[in-house]
Amino acid sequence: MYDVIALGELLIDFAPQAVNESGYPVLSANPGGAPANFLAALNRCGFSTAMIGKVGNDMFGRLLTGTLRSTGIETRGVAADPERFTTLAFVSLDESGNRDFSFARKPGADTCLTPEEVDESLFSETRVFHFGTLSLTDEPAASATRRALELARRYGLLISLDPNLRKPLWRSEADAKAAIEWSLHQADIVKISDEEIDFLWGLTPEQGAERLLNEYGVSLAYVTLGPKGCYAAAGGHRVKVGSPEGIHVVDTTGAGDIFGGSAMSCFLKTGKSPAELTEEELEGIVRFACTAASLSTQKHGGITSVPPEEEVLRYLRQHG
Repeated sequence: MYDVIALGELLIDFAPQAVNESGYPVLSANPGGAPANFLAALNRCGFSTAMIGKVGNDMFGRLLTGTLRSTGIETRGVAADPERFTTLAFVSLDESGNRDFSFARKPGADTCLTPEEVDESLFSETRVFHFGTLSLTDEPAASATRRALELARRYGLLISLDPNLRKPLWRSEADAKAAIEWSLHQADIVKISDEEIDFLWGLTPEQGAERLLNEYGVSLAYVTLGPKGCYAAAGGHRVKVGSPEGIHVVDTTGAGDIFGGSAMSCFLKTGKSPAELTEEELEGIVRFACTAASLSTQKHGGITSVPPEEEVLRYLRQHG
């Protein structure tokens, strides 16, 4: 039995760690992919998870699956493609640790997951299905994602979404908007950024959260605000929590995913539906997730930067 399963991209993030004598960046290979980062955060909090996706039958694919297994993430739903290379993402960072991406994905193995490769048995053994929209950029992975959502509804799972907009991976912004809009209608819980809300509707975080609840049928909405924290809405409660101050940011890669997985861990521990959460519980969920995400930015990478649950709790005790 798994608490959460996720479908989506698995890739290697190449992030700059130094500059050589000629002035060129020295890159470090970090296992990642938004859904995998999300699951890693849940595993750090004691939850059981499984991944559905595809990597290449190559050194980076083996690195990814090995990292997932060592993290405690079940990989029986991860296929290896002998014809396609594992997707690579090259990350550039500014002085604040904020990143920009260039992708080697034309196509990457993650886009080649087929509907037939989606393991139905995983859906009968879990409580939550999580996905993003990057698996909708290309076929056959888009059909595999739709198949997974059909199974999630058939088995009565709670559905979680992080749009995770990456404009360079879409043929057009119109395609990206259409896919995100469709995905939002499928979800019970949504983690979305203020930039994504602005991209979709030109609204404020508060207005975007209300739209998600009232027009899309979302039960719990987290709107992340970058270094300013998060605004969250569920039922009749609305909370805004700031991020910890004084964190030395090295790399923000995966921070949003780690927020999402950490928030899911706290939500599941309540044993409640989103509508049953108290304001105090909602604020506690967001505060823990903001802290976990902030602490993760002190290290490079996504999966490998997730802080242990006790580290997050210790920080919260020490800083109120």
